[in-house]
Amino acid sequence: MSPIHEFTTWEPLLWLLYTDNAERLAAPGGHVAGHISHGAWSVPVRRRSPPPGQAAQIEDMQEEFDAVRRVHTALAESGVDGVAFVAEISPAGRAVLHLIETGPAVEPGIGGPHPGSILLVEGAVPEPWRRLPDPVAGAAPDPAADPALLERTLRERLPDAIGATEAEIAAAEERLGSTLPEELKALYRVTRARWEDWGDYDTAEPVYDAVGCELFPLDRLYVADAASRRSPWQFAAMEAVVTPPDAAVQGLVGSPGWIVFGDNGGGDRLAVDLTPGPRGHTGQIILIGHEENIGADLLAASLTGLVRDGEREERAHRREAPEVAYVNVASLGSVEEAADPALEVLSIGVWEGAPVSLAPVVGLPRLRTLSAYPGTLADPLEIAKLTGLEYLELAPEDWRTLLDADAVPRSLLAAGIEVHGERHPLPVVDLANELLARWDRPPMTRTVLEGDL
Repeated sequence: MSPIHEFTTWEPLLWLLYTDNAERLAAPGGHVAGHISHGAWSVPVRRRSPPPGQAAQIEDMQEEFDAVRRVHTALAESGVDGVAFVAEISPAGRAVLHLIETGPAVEPGIGGPHPGSILLVEGAVPEPWRRLPDPVAGAAPDPAADPALLERTLRERLPDAIGATEAEIAAAEERLGSTLPEELKALYRVTRARWEDWGDYDTAEPVYDAVGCELFPLDRLYVADAASRRSPWQFAAMEAVVTPPDAAVQGLVGSPGWIVFGDNGGGDRLAVDLTPGPRGHTGQIILIGHEENIGADLLAASLTGLVRDGEREERAHRREAPEVAYVNVASLGSVEEAADPALEVLSIGVWEGAPVSLAPVVGLPRLRTLSAYPGTLADPLEIAKLTGLEYLELAPEDWRTLLDADAVPRSLLAAGIEVHGERHPLPVVDLANELLARWDRPPMTRTVLEGDL
């Protein structure tokens, strides 16, 4: 038996759950649930308030930390990334603990015990992650791009820098599988940006100031293609690639022509863009935000411009587009308003009126994602008419209706179960496993541990 499946591993945490949730656990059907993974956890225990005027101290939560650390150690020893749990504990201290492991076909839930997206087709990714850049006729470098001028400017600013050799540049090109643009080669001929050449931040800072970013060494250059920008299905399926005719940068998740060479110090990546938008330049400098799933912002028309003139950031404002529609109390007022031949993603959120019909969007050629808040659909069986769906997120009751009628669209690549409020996780896990079984996918596993506290 692996350590994560031993009752003694969980006993200290179960005791805290028992003492902090006695009334809740004693009620009919009473239970508590949570999730623990490496470096993170969500457990329903009370954290003691510090005295007035004093900040919380580690010792105020020491019991919780110690109990969770015991589970973290068992996770590591068992080779398990994370586990959700449901605990039922009688007033006499008899504990029944259900451990839930998602397995390879279910993404972890976000901060709770319920499963994340259910992967019905192995290796499938949302449509925006399958999109490649569109060719742009006449795309060319900015007239001000000048590798020789760039190199002279950097040598003046960094007279003592150690540059990369041609062999090192060639090795980087071979690793990346593409030829580096001439401006990027000119930069690395001046400085190879290796930490061992500096030794500390004070020595590295002049290089960062001269270039305009925290420069990566050649062996850390990478191509920011779509695979490098991972996102859970439940968020990724809600995105759409949209590139307006006047855009400088294509609204992609990633591109084989985005070569990352630095960081802005806050986790956002700087890249040379070799696949620009309709109004962009080949070799322009873009910023790939770490808090966004899609798109990038223009920093400068060229690397020469970035170094000589500094960044001139132009944010790619997310315009309202017919590809993605939100029907809820704060956005569109009906499904009819969302219906458009370009519609790819339809989200039906909190709604104060009568449940809505999906009839207006039946037959739309590009609709691939539907997310519906509990109680918003007049007839869930209308979903069977949406024959191009790749991702579907519904409340358990709506999934039950589809499953019982054998009406779950076979076009689905992934699915989500929309859970709100205090719902028991185990029926949700059973529902997820029923969906997985329809696609012959590995189920989530449940292990039951019992003991006395």
